[in-house]
Amino acid sequence: MFTLNCKGRLVNFERPVIMGILNTTPDSFFESSRVNDETSLITAAGKMIADGAGMIDIGGQSTRPGSERVSAEKETERVVKLISVLHANFPDLIISVDTYYASVAKAAVYAGASVVNDISGGMMDADMLDAVAALRVPFICTHMKGTPDTMQIDPVYEDVTLEVLDFFIHQVKLCNRAGIMDVIIDPGIGFGKTIAHNFELIEKLERFSILDNPLLLGVSRKGSIYKTLGTDAAGALNGTTVLNTIGLMKGAAILRVHDVKEAMEAVKLVSAVNRK
Repeated sequence: MFTLNCKGRLVNFERPVIMGILNTTPDSFFESSRVNDETSLITAAGKMIADGAGMIDIGGQSTRPGSERVSAEKETERVVKLISVLHANFPDLIISVDTYYASVAKAAVYAGASVVNDISGGMMDADMLDAVAALRVPFICTHMKGTPDTMQIDPVYEDVTLEVLDFFIHQVKLCNRAGIMDVIIDPGIGFGKTIAHNFELIEKLERFSILDNPLLLGVSRKGSIYKTLGTDAAGALNGTTVLNTIGLMKGAAILRVHDVKEAMEAVKLVSAVNRK
């Protein structure tokens, strides 16, 4: 169980939490996650909540390998209004904003978001950690080697698990020094890693428990799954569920997914096996 302080509101999670993914981008890699107006947003979010989502993550630019970077102004334009609408319709929902821009994080939190999810772990905007500390919201610190446009160009590690662990030891300290008390760690599956690196991280996921921070696993419909299975993102639901289940058994506290119902079923079944 873990507790998050979301703008002064303490939220307790007694078992693993499902974070649903919604994107306001025209080029996110999984088309079904895209929303582009208030109606589609409310419909998609409502279904996720009904299926068991405890959080919803909204992003305004694609961070898939080789994606083109969007400006902070454009990203703000894409996400802030929809976050405001989502918060107005579901005031008790924990909304996470997926951004590496401090200015977008600020605008999103003022609009109703209560978690900042940064794929760079605070490395791409020098103002991010101080901004999150001032906003008094939890921070999802992700490991990424390089940037979205370069991260999959021959990533090399001597020991991927050890290097990612060392990154978190250092970066969580920086977060705490800045004043961020609630840090969620995400090993960054697919962010500057080969397929072999990704599977090694999942195999050794329990090693991250030494950090004593909630662990987020984001494998939903990613290339490591569909390339291994010889399919595509649309055909990767079953593979996603398999890896989510493994992740839960190895200590994942949050699953970031496109398919909430199936992930929630995995949580229920693993909880039943663990008798929790």
